[in-house]
Amino acid sequence: MARFSIVNLWLVLVLLAFTPISKAETVIVNPTLVDLQLSKTTLRAIFAMRISQWPDGTPVNVFVLDDEHPLHIHFCKSLLGMLPYQLRRIWDQQAFSGTGIKPSRVNSEAEMRQRVANTPGAIGYISESEIDATVTSLGAPS
Repeated sequence: MARFSIVNLWLVLVLLAFTPISKAETVIVNPTLVDLQLSKTTLRAIFAMRISQWPDGTPVNVFVLDDEHPLHIHFCKSLLGMLPYQLRRIWDQQAFSGTGIKPSRVNSEAEMRQRVANTPGAIGYISESEIDATVTSLGAPS
């Protein structure tokens, strides 16, 4: 019986070693966008490319990570309340029908932060641990 417990413990440790630790993500915007309070519904509409301008008239520039990136998957599920393939389907339908465009894709959180910081009207998401003074964090939607 003791051998069985040691094997189980070993399996649990191996699984823990290879399980990615989920990092909390936060929505970030270009620092020129001030006093934004986004609801979950508005955030979903922005990332679904259904809102094209901020209240001040500045064009919305959406940046996302690759569909398979763990942070993108977690962002879609936790903050948008949808799965990445559902978001991809919306983008593809709009692009192929000519009624919209797809968001700009970035390769890393560092690139996300840099592109959002340097693009007027930009919005994206990164891990809370990656935030610096170059972007404004909106935190969780209300």
